[in-house]
Amino acid sequence: MASFRIRQFQERDYKQVVDVFSRGMKEHIPTTFRHMLTLPRTLLPLAGVPLTVVLVSGSWLLAIVCIFFLLLFLWFLTGKPWKNYVSKCLHTDMADITRSYLSVRGSGFWVAESGGQVVGIVAAQPVKDPPLGRKQLQLFRLSVSSQHRGQGIAKALVRTVLQFARDQGCSDVVLQTGLLQKGAVTLYYSMGFQKTGESFMDTLMWLVDVSLIHFIYPLPSAQNHEL
Repeated sequence: MASFRIRQFQERDYKQVVDVFSRGMKEHIPTTFRHMLTLPRTLLPLAGVPLTVVLVSGSWLLAIVCIFFLLLFLWFLTGKPWKNYVSKCLHTDMADITRSYLSVRGSGFWVAESGGQVVGIVAAQPVKDPPLGRKQLQLFRLSVSSQHRGQGIAKALVRTVLQFARDQGCSDVVLQTGLLQKGAVTLYYSMGFQKTGESFMDTLMWLVDVSLIHFIYPLPSAQNHEL
């Protein structure tokens, strides 16, 4: 098993951080596409439109071409929300990581380094309007390069955020992750996170039926054990 270390983000990491994040998000496009093909709202036009073409034109070739372009459109539709999300992040908090995280009290951004390369990332910011009497930290941007998964890197990055939250005197760590991000969902459950609800990030995510799962990890002040 390859060794790695978790450390705070440095400016020289920026290009590698963006690469890990962008690739990680775009990996969800094929999974979302396959998910789309199982939905009634997708299967109906995929079957109905070509059949209508055959009945009207009598051409099976035209129907096959129609199916091809429908699938092409669905691939575009599936990829759009993920690409929009990456673009939004790279133009907001990840445009200047030092300013967004390291220069903000109670925030942080960490990388996992292996062999001199950034292979994983995670970030955290205080929740602006937490429930009354709670001090919450939100976990963001968790991603590990595909070649380095299965080594405990994601778990180590999450542990880093949890310890940071304890050090800040937070009562909870909260996060959101996509329903189809099976590895992440399994990880959070295995580490003791609790599901608090679901929502859709935007209309496009609703259209492709990919909801966000909301998680919370309570941090009792009296509890001071290692995960």
